[in-house]
Amino acid sequence: MKLAFVGLGQMGRHMAANLADGQDDLIAVDRNLDRFPALQARGARTSTAVGDVVGAEVIFLCLPSAEAVAGVLLGQGGIADRLEPGQVVVDTSTIAYGATVEIARALEARGVRFVDAPVSGMEARARDATLTVMCGGAEPTFRLVEPFLARMGNNVLFMGPVGSGQLTKLINQLLFDINAAALAEILPMAVKMGLDPEKVGAVVNSGTGRSYASEFFIPRVLEGNFAEGYAMRNAYKDLVGAAELGGRACIPMPVLAAATATYQLALLQGHGDKDKGGMIRVFEDALGVAFRKQGASVAATARS
Repeated sequence: MKLAFVGLGQMGRHMAANLADGQDDLIAVDRNLDRFPALQARGARTSTAVGDVVGAEVIFLCLPSAEAVAGVLLGQGGIADRLEPGQVVVDTSTIAYGATVEIARALEARGVRFVDAPVSGMEARARDATLTVMCGGAEPTFRLVEPFLARMGNNVLFMGPVGSGQLTKLINQLLFDINAAALAEILPMAVKMGLDPEKVGAVVNSGTGRSYASEFFIPRVLEGNFAEGYAMRNAYKDLVGAAELGGRACIPMPVLAAATATYQLALLQGHGDKDKGGMIRVFEDALGVAFRKQGASVAATARS
């Protein structure tokens, strides 16, 4: 089968590489030529021109925003008008539910089938093909693309109609976001009260307070490393999307609102390029402490 993959960023480059491990004809597209050698080594063709994907039977997207997805498909020079009825677009990007539904409707009006398939798991899981993939769309279309998604993840789930994948991903992300914000608020308090950061981290990650967020971020915060997760500036769109959905459906989410305020403070204070562990800088600065192991450089992580 002829396949295409558009977007070879932090996650997409690994997902495309794993997709290329099959026997299908794959073309991978990105503006960054540095991403091409790894794909070419696995037998994929590469291009910087999005238009080169129009002959593919299934086109996968992994892009940073709804605007980018809409631009590739429906914008000036977009590929939607050159696609044939029956072709399939699978969007693995994480974008808003409303935008997903609008894009799907626009494609369906042209006879093009659509599946939203956002993924959960950081870069290491993308590399290892152990992502969780949450899918929305017509079930027959999902079944068609399921074997390809299984090359990228080991937990591929059909969640319901178009948009269901994005809604499921949002639920998961919001719980993760709340956990990250809680760590940012509470861990500096431990240092302020005179406790040893490394020992506190060991207790949290072996006790009832642990979470995936704590297991991922605490070791990195102790090192002053805020560069291994998704940048807060990009992740903030999930919180905006949740606020919009909650407002329309009249769903109160006070804990999420409090976590959102922490994200906003971090962004306003210039930490947008840091991963979510970087939110701790807000409370470290407020309390005049640093949650670091002995010998870790605090100055290296200071706000620019």
